[in-house]
Amino acid sequence: MVVLPAFDPKTKLEPVFDLAGGPGAASTDGVNFYAKYGRDYRRRHDVVLVDQRGTGKSNGLKVETREKRPQDFLTEMYPVNYVKNLRQILERRADLTQYTTSIAMDDLDDVRAWLGYDRINLIGLSYGTRAALVYMRQHPERVRTVTLMGVAPTYLKMPMYHAQAAARAIDLLFQQCEQETACHQAFPQIRDDWAKVLMQLESEPARAEYAPAGKSPRATVEIQRDIFTEKIRNWMYGRDSASRIPLIIHEAAQGDWTPFLYDAVGPSIPDFIADGMYLSVTCAEDVPFIDREEAAKLNAGNPFGNYRVFQQTRACDLWPQGKIPADYRDPVTSDIPVLIFSGNLDPVTPPQGGEEVAKRLANSRHVIIPQAGHGVNGLSDEGCVDRIVIDFMEKGEARDLDVSCVERMAPPPFVTEVGGKSSDKSKP
Repeated sequence: MVVLPAFDPKTKLEPVFDLAGGPGAASTDGVNFYAKYGRDYRRRHDVVLVDQRGTGKSNGLKVETREKRPQDFLTEMYPVNYVKNLRQILERRADLTQYTTSIAMDDLDDVRAWLGYDRINLIGLSYGTRAALVYMRQHPERVRTVTLMGVAPTYLKMPMYHAQAAARAIDLLFQQCEQETACHQAFPQIRDDWAKVLMQLESEPARAEYAPAGKSPRATVEIQRDIFTEKIRNWMYGRDSASRIPLIIHEAAQGDWTPFLYDAVGPSIPDFIADGMYLSVTCAEDVPFIDREEAAKLNAGNPFGNYRVFQQTRACDLWPQGKIPADYRDPVTSDIPVLIFSGNLDPVTPPQGGEEVAKRLANSRHVIIPQAGHGVNGLSDEGCVDRIVIDFMEKGEARDLDVSCVERMAPPPFVTEVGGKSSDKSKP
């Protein structure tokens, strides 16, 4: 746990508790943000970062692995032997059924009480929104305001709808490429390129030579269709990484995998997640409620396929299942002031989820950020959202906030040349 104190203790308001995503990310990883770029949150608020049980220093449910080879970055999400070994190792020090969100939010309230805070402001991104909603339901009298970004409600059944959200997002991304002169000139048939590379990978995996930086030897790697599409899906989370997607797809369709491997071989979002925590949460709260036959039909014909459903249902078959309250998956209802943000190009929690949750929260406001993905990474004026949230916490009311700056948050230009040169020729 880390507590970053308010700069003005004399006029200090209720603290901010920031709940991390994943599930499996550590809240304390946000300390640098609040110490530097997010210092404005601390003008009148303490910021409290508590690693949820199973993450970070709170008995993180992950195991240290050997240094990865290039091919290791291109393997399936949950190989059977990996899951079995992970369970065997972690069960030596943890009851893997005791890491559900309901339990964790009671932990959080214990921390609040120990620190001496009466009421708190909650901020959650992605899975952190689910945690915030659960805390609201279990401890409503302790909440002053809630800010949600990329809503993952308790009834979402992750990852059943991942492919649907990703297909919607990539269609919007292609539309933007078609509308941007430089991107359209560089990749005039981007949708055909996408279909071509998927067809090629469906026929057989690609084999390519990867040349690491430095003195490491070259390596031949295999690229499977599901791995390729999952990488593309992950890169759509941030608009900075999404700006390279048309180039990656176009070059891959021509048989050049260099741009893909440049981004794919290296740490990515899943590397910062405690896998055991992710499985302990989703194997209790989401996957048991997925009808596998229904999911297969739903995702048939989708370019992103049923890969994530298959990977996670198979993994959960090997993982102990925690218990959740009988009403856990019911929509959360409340009159607590709630500010909800959704990214229009979010490939995992699209605006529809924000709309659904807002209907049950009587004192809420839903703001769609036109150019955002899963969060605001890569957009101009990322501080726009921070200013709105700080204003919201000080006023304790969302309806009259000035949110106009979200309309001016712009994505970077698409990258159109191998080597990373911007398609915006006015920039050096």
